[in-house]
Amino acid sequence: MPSYRFYQIDVFTNQPMGGNPLAVFPDAAGLDQATMHQIAREMNLSETTFVFPPEMPGADYKVRIFMPKGEIPFAGHPVVGTQWLLAHIGRTPLPTPEVVVTFELGVGLRRARVYSENGSVTRVMMDHQPPIFGDPATPAQVAKIAQALGIPVAAITDTGLPVMWVSTGIRQLFAPIRSLAEIQNIDSRHVKAILLSEICAALDPVERANEEIMVFTTDTTSADVHARMFAPAIGIPEDPATGSASGGLAAYLIQNRVFPATLPTTRLLSEQGIEMGRPSRIELEIDGEAGQISMIRVAGQVVPLIEATLSW
Repeated sequence: MPSYRFYQIDVFTNQPMGGNPLAVFPDAAGLDQATMHQIAREMNLSETTFVFPPEMPGADYKVRIFMPKGEIPFAGHPVVGTQWLLAHIGRTPLPTPEVVVTFELGVGLRRARVYSENGSVTRVMMDHQPPIFGDPATPAQVAKIAQALGIPVAAITDTGLPVMWVSTGIRQLFAPIRSLAEIQNIDSRHVKAILLSEICAALDPVERANEEIMVFTTDTTSADVHARMFAPAIGIPEDPATGSASGGLAAYLIQNRVFPATLPTTRLLSEQGIEMGRPSRIELEIDGEAGQISMIRVAGQVVPLIEATLSW
């Protein structure tokens, strides 16, 4: 009977039942793609990760990431959470104050810094890629986005900021909202997936901007920026903490001068998941300034929740 140990953790939070849940199988040797997909469907979380010995030079681990719908090449909270878990269970040594670990992913090698204190993991910081920016949406496209979100178009246009896709590893669409009340009033159950898919296809015909949208406002409860992520086209009405999109958001904020760059590195804090009852805190680091951003990093804390064995 096959038997595999796994852990469920909450990522980008310091409290149980907050952040974004993740299942991690730290010793996945022997599992094939079809079985990993079945397990991800059984876990029924946004992502499940499977850890293997590395194949690429320079990698410490190979990690495969599965959603219930299938495998994806990269995602933020699975990378941060899996790095944290491997250090937490002793697979990654913990010299004080940090160790750099490299994952082999579907997008190539990605580095992360694992921070510790007194033998315990405190946080993980993940490198993204230098950003790529799409063209701003047209007024007609912005109006359609407002319709998809169920908000007045002025809630977007009054910010004076563009709607555009950004990639620091995965292309995603970003829309500014003028107030916290308006962003909190968006009903994730009624976000129109078809309209969002049409806009993503029009703005990015090649990759369709991953058919998801992050909305944000600088009107916050206790951070620099308040964000929500909707991805109904891929079966996620709302995501409580999105590491991949947070990298794009960080680049957007500096590129469009929402916050002034503080050279050499600007540090910001994003809050997400509050409307879902899963509050998340995501640390953002941006090297460089508008037009010259050289690196994006995303960091956060993790809380362990479940340790169990899956047998069949």
